[in-house]
Amino acid sequence: MSKKTHLYVLWTNDNAITAEKMVFMYTINTLIIWGAPAKFVSEDFNMQEKVREALDAGVHITACKACADELGVTETLKKLNIEVKYWGAPLTEILTSEETLLTI
Repeated sequence: MSKKTHLYVLWTNDNAITAEKMVFMYTINTLIIWGAPAKFVSEDFNMQEKVREALDAGVHITACKACADELGVTETLKKLNIEVKYWGAPLTEILTSEETLLTI
């Protein structure tokens, strides 16, 4: 049996404590920003610093384009070097595959 080495983290809430004490402490592979966190990151300097630190540590950070567009934060996220793309189909693929997804 092969050991899985990639973990996707789906971040769906805009709680600062959860972000600092779980999301940014635990994510080592891919962080998917979905919904309220897109606006939260775009407006909160402390979260922007956490994003920079995670990117510097090699975490792939990406955001749902549909959410970012609806919240009017797409360009801000891009300026933070966050990949912004449509995540509906890729998320469905993760959910229906053998990949590991943690939702926070």
